[in-house]
Amino acid sequence: MRTKKGIAMLAGMMLVMGLTACSGGKNGNTASPSDSPSSGTASAQPSAASSESASASAEASAPAMDFDMGGKTIKIVSWFDMTIPEDNPDNIARKKNLDDLMKKHNFKVDFVTIDYGEYQEKVTASLLAGEPIGDIVRLGKNYTIPALVKQDLLWPLDEYTKNSKVFNQKANEFMNYEGRSYGFTEQSNLISGIFYNRTLMNKIGVKSLQDYVNENNWNWDTFIQAAKDANKDTNNDGKLDTWGLAQAGLMEHALVSNETSLTAGDKQNLEDPKTVEVLNFLSRIATEKVARPTEGGDWTEPGQFFRQGNTLMYAGYMYEIGGLKTDMKDYDIGFLPFPKGPAASGYHSVEGAYQTLTIPKKVEHPEQLVYIWEKINDIDSMYDYPDQSSLESNFTDENDINNARTAGEGMRVLDHATFMPKLPYYDMNGEVLAGTSVSSVIEKYKGPFQAAIDEVFKK
Repeated sequence: MRTKKGIAMLAGMMLVMGLTACSGGKNGNTASPSDSPSSGTASAQPSAASSESASASAEASAPAMDFDMGGKTIKIVSWFDMTIPEDNPDNIARKKNLDDLMKKHNFKVDFVTIDYGEYQEKVTASLLAGEPIGDIVRLGKNYTIPALVKQDLLWPLDEYTKNSKVFNQKANEFMNYEGRSYGFTEQSNLISGIFYNRTLMNKIGVKSLQDYVNENNWNWDTFIQAAKDANKDTNNDGKLDTWGLAQAGLMEHALVSNETSLTAGDKQNLEDPKTVEVLNFLSRIATEKVARPTEGGDWTEPGQFFRQGNTLMYAGYMYEIGGLKTDMKDYDIGFLPFPKGPAASGYHSVEGAYQTLTIPKKVEHPEQLVYIWEKINDIDSMYDYPDQSSLESNFTDENDINNARTAGEGMRVLDHATFMPKLPYYDMNGEVLAGTSVSSVIEKYKGPFQAAIDEVFKK
């Protein structure tokens, strides 16, 4: 356990054991990860900055409200079960808060789950019909902004979500339309980056990938070099049998790693110098044959290549780690942020299908619903940072944990999915990977990209 409270509890237990002349085993993983990828242990004492942050959060907390909902059942709708599990102290505290709030404000809660395959169609149809399927509804940004907010179907919520202890303030940026924000979400980030096979790395004798991060030299050039170094013919039969990179299709990872995008609001962004750098980087990977060649598989092929144990790096998402560990029990899997592009100020994760909770305009008193959500989740957490439990259960190396935290904290959202299928993303990406000159790709697709955007914005 690496939590602040866990350290204090451990110290107390050690004192008791010392007084009773008992001995116990030592847990070597009690250090709290810090923000530095190459750091050692961190103090268990809160810093001045964290104290100031806590004070600011307290000031932003909604003042106590007194209202009676008359026995109303609040329907909270998502494509997964959002029932609060009582599986750790944090969730037990949330469940108690909910129970207390239901008694105080006279309401009930129904967590509604709708299959993901039909989710968007069902919730959108209900909103357009003026009969929302729930009071709090999870929606994807790519079909919410601008389409649903332009039709005045959702409440703006940013004035109610100022408590940064509970609400992820990035939602106010990502769900913004014409100066107002329409969604709220928890303090968690989607984490993406590079999984790598540390066992294979040591076996074939290439430079430690973590060293690049420690040296502040993990960039597109060193990434390509590391991949090339792992492309080896280890049995001298004239054919490669280990590879450095599982896939060449890295468009979304590369875009956020250079702090750019294919679309920017209501404009195509292919001609932006940062985007041009991304396309040239991807073209280089393709033309220099850096990645392992496809064998005609589907979108799961890169992950399957990595699972074979003969491919060093795979660009993926943290939700995949459980399956990777299950399928690769004989391998030590590490994690790195995606390398920095030349225009980047830091490391980033990518989210191409951002989603938050929203409140339909037909639902009365949105301030009461957001207040309830805030008070459910306003707890004294046993964890020091979001996703701590998951990261510490999946990684034993502090470098991997810190890399994941760093990548997650730099999460960026891409919006080109908002304009698909009319926006010819896959055709454009395919031409880049086929080695078509970047200037030709931009000239060919900037018009169709803008037309697809204009259709959504009704220009």
